[in-house]
Amino acid sequence: QVCSGSTGHTEGLQLAFDPAVVSYDTLCDKLLAVLGSDAAELNKVGNDRGTQYRHGIYPHTDAQAAAAARAVERCEVKLAAPVVTEVALARVFWPAEGYHQRYLEKGGQNADKEGEVAVRCYG
Repeated sequence: QVCSGSTGHTEGLQLAFDPAVVSYDTLCDKLLAVLGSDAAELNKVGNDRGTQYRHGIYPHTDAQAAAAARAVERCEVKLAAPVVTEVALARVFWPAEGYHQRYLEKGGQNADKEGEVAVRCYG
């Protein structure tokens, strides 16, 4: 249903992290760095297009929202362009269906951090 673009939902992930190991600021900066120039493109990530592929940061606290806004500002300076990554307080998160969980591994790809083999789209 989400893939159809008709639900108003976006594909995303909910990330649990230890702030003693990595800051929320660092995580926001990493997301925007991975997006690269797509951070300035509405409803686009790589070759994927549509409202379900909009990129966003969905903080759980006011402090996280402020950190996300600062990260967007830093990215705008770096790109010298307006960043359209949405920042909105987190609401309900629905886990994906089982067949989408650990999707890369199920497709025979390595999902390890700093993996040497590039991730292929569509398994």
